[in-house]
Amino acid sequence: MYAITTPEEADQFIEQNPTAAIFKAGTCHKTMQGWGNLERLLRERPDVPVGIIKVVEDRPASNRIAERTGIVHHSPQVILFKQGQPLFDLDNWDITLENLEPLLEAHLGAAKAQATDGSASNLEPYKRLLDAYLGGAVSEPQFQWSYLNMFREDASLRSQEEFEVLNSLFGNPDEHHVHPMAIMQFEQEHPQATPLHERAQILRQRLESL
Repeated sequence: MYAITTPEEADQFIEQNPTAAIFKAGTCHKTMQGWGNLERLLRERPDVPVGIIKVVEDRPASNRIAERTGIVHHSPQVILFKQGQPLFDLDNWDITLENLEPLLEAHLGAAKAQATDGSASNLEPYKRLLDAYLGGAVSEPQFQWSYLNMFREDASLRSQEEFEVLNSLFGNPDEHHVHPMAIMQFEQEHPQATPLHERAQILRQRLESL
């Protein structure tokens, strides 16, 4: 995941990556939902980098995408590119799992299952998401939503050690289950002394030792 802030960065990102996705992020709930769906499916496709444009702050970069593709701007919006050419785009509430999955499969083939040998779990999706947040590509609300939904989906597959480490990022009133909305509400009602960004930095370092 990469933050794209200028027209030049937008051109460079598309031209240097044989296959790439652009996600235009707004500030509304549609963005959080659309981003969560895209991020979930691209976890299985680590070879597809995602460039994120925050349209409020970096509108010239967003405009450049519209100029080079002829695709009318929307926010949120996802566009998949291959060899610099747009393959498809989805906007607003259409960025759903039901719409994304068949389009990705039609243009990129089936996602490859990640092999595991039973000796270690794959923490790379968490590392990539943390890197995107710490690098400024993903906003704090987007990060919270994506992280908690990712954790909810695979919490039961984690070892006790991994669960405790991953669960330490947020104030979770339930020690054994993950309920994203309840955790986000708990965070608002019981703010921690250490800012989320600092906690994320600490977690990122801890993941390297697991």
